[in-house]
Order: sequence, then structure tokens, then C-alpha cells
Amino acid sequence: MSLVARQSLLARRVLLVVVAATAVVLTAACAPPGADNSNSGQNNAGPIKIALVDAQSGQLSSLGAWELKGAKLVVDEWNAKGGINGRKIQMDVFDDQGDPTVGTNLARKIAAEGYIAMLGTAESAVTIAMADILKDAKIPNITSGQSTGLVAKKSPFLFLNGPTSTTYDETLAKYIVETKGLKNIAMVTNNGSFGKGEHDAFLKALTARNVTPLADQVVTTDQKDFSAALTTIRGKNPQVIFLGAEEVQSGLIVKQARDLGITATFAGAAPQGTPVFFDTAGKANVENTIVSSPYLSNDINDASRKFAAAYLAAFKEEAELHGAKAYDGAQILFTALKTSNAATGQALADAIRATKYKGLLGDFAYDETGVGIFATQIGVIKDGKLIAAS
Repeated sequence: MSLVARQSLLARRVLLVVVAATAVVLTAACAPPGADNSNSGQNNAGPIKIALVDAQSGQLSSLGAWELKGAKLVVDEWNAKGGINGRKIQMDVFDDQGDPTVGTNLARKIAAEGYIAMLGTAESAVTIAMADILKDAKIPNITSGQSTGLVAKKSPFLFLNGPTSTTYDETLAKYIVETKGLKNIAMVTNNGSFGKGEHDAFLKALTARNVTPLADQVVTTDQKDFSAALTTIRGKNPQVIFLGAEEVQSGLIVKQARDLGITATFAGAAPQGTPVFFDTAGKANVENTIVSSPYLSNDINDASRKFAAAYLAAFKEEAELHGAKAYDGAQILFTALKTSNAATGQALADAIRATKYKGLLGDFAYDETGVGIFATQIGVIKDGKLIAAS
């Protein structure tokens, strides 16, 4: 073979090696953040990037504020102890504005920018909108939503840090109908994912007890005037009015109901146990409201008292359910990261599902649906505070 031919052959071989190496680099660079399903993150350096997504603005911003504070406590605790395998936790905050479209865009951003897990959202509709994108990117998500629509997504990467509406409302219906003997019940729910989940779960629980609502009023998520729905309900003279709407809207419904002379007892789930609900409705108007919740107060046990003290010291305000849920969710995520040696993708999702955690809300043990806790308690609002029902 001539010298020219040998040089040409050598050049072609070098070119093939360069092309192959470039293809490997590009393939790794283009892979989604969760695509590396290895059981170890020991070859990775730098901080572990976690996204927290919640409404930080708009009508649902109180939820986002509580969630952020609860999760931040955990991040600070873990980082103060050296992080995970010597790597600090970096939690970046994204505002979904309570809008599913904004949430969808944020899911794409999170998938493109190397976040390995997500905490949030507290808004079921937003979480549902993000779920498929996060699933495709293999990014585990621990959400504070409670709609049964979350379970219906059947995503192996979606986990709840509290019970579903089914648990909240089965417990509530049992107390109202069986314990208190009240069967003249009206319902007001909104048509969002949260409201629909509450509507269907509570109606199912009533039907199982042979109770038919006197009125079943559905409002829109952005509605602020409820005079028509409440006038209909007033004509039925119910003993109890079930609320299936978020904090602010529920508070407005209660305030307007009292202004119309409705004296029925109100009942609901997580939103009705929050300070925003109390403040929006007015302290006197929410007296005796019945609430189903996995976290009735900051004085349940030593763990809740410790959490509440840390929350108060850090943020100069009292802790409540949503902060506690976010605290539990973050603890579960970071525990799974530690036990899996900072795994990502499917391996991290498997580690979350395998995590058994004694939390503020109870003992977590995840099943195949992504639900890890299945119990709530009944509380009653007395003098502006939620206390255990006697």
C-alpha cells in the first residue's frame, strides 16, 4: 500500500473514532434529567437540584407560601448536616400561579434543566397537567394535592404527601352521618380538579350511607358571588353544608351564607382547617365548622411541637397542615435520596416507594398508586382554633 493510501486510511479511522465519541457525548447531553437510572449518584458532583413548584402569586399563593416554608425547613436541616453524600441540596422555587398551562411550561423547563425531583404542587389541577411530562422525563414528584385525579394518572413517578379526597371525605361523612346523626346535608363545590374530587368523594360517602344531598351546587373556580347557589340552599334548610373549594373561595361562601341568614354548620377537608379560611370567612362565621384533617394542630406529639417551634422561629408565624405536608414530603424525598445513594430516575422513584417514614401526618408506606397515608381525624373550629372533636 502506498504512503498516500496508508495516510488516507489512517485519517478515515481517526474520523470514525471522533464521530463515535461525539455521538456518545451528544446522546448523554440530550438525555432527559431522570434518564440515568443507575443506583448510584457517586460519580456526580455539585449540588442536588430539586424543584419546588407552587403558586407563589395569585389567589392560591397562601398554599405556595406554606409549602415553601415547610420544605425549606427540611432543606436547611439536611444541608446543616452536610447534605446527601456530602452534596448540598439546591431547591429552586418556581411560581405556577395556580395555572395548569404555566405548570406545563414549568414541567418542560424542569425536565430540560437537570432537576432530578420535584416537590409540589398543592394545586391538583396543576400537578395533573405536569404529570405526563415529568413521567416521560423520569422525574419523581411528591405532590400536596389530594384529588383522586392524581391517582387516576397512574404515574409511577407521582407520589402524594397526604391522603386523597376519598380518605378525607369518607372520614367526614362517617362522623357527620353516623356519629352526629345529621342527614340533611347540602353541598357546594367548585368545578376544578380539587372541587370535583371533593364532590365525587363526599357524594360517594353519603350514597353509601343512603343519604341524598338536599342540594348539590357546583360553582366555577373563579366565581366570587354565590348568592344564587346559596339562596337555593337556604330554601332547603340543611343542617350541614359541605364545602369542596379552596381556602379563599370557601371563606367567601361561608361569609355570604351567613349574610343571607344561613345558620347551618359547615364541613370540609384540608382548606377549612387553615388560617386563610378563618380570616376570609370571619372568626364568628366559622365557629363549629367540622374539618377532616390528618394534622389537626401543632400540639399532637413531640414531633409536631418540635416542627412548630422550628417553623415559628424561622418564619415568625404558626405552622399549619400544608407546611407540615410539605415537610413530610421533603423528608421522604431526601431519605430516599440518601438510602439510594443519590439515585435518579426510576431508581429514585423505587426508593421513594420503598421508604417507610413516621411523619407529622402519620406513618407513610406507599402503595402502587403513589398514596402513602390513609387516615384523617375530625376536628372542630372553636374560638378561631381547630381542635380535636370530642
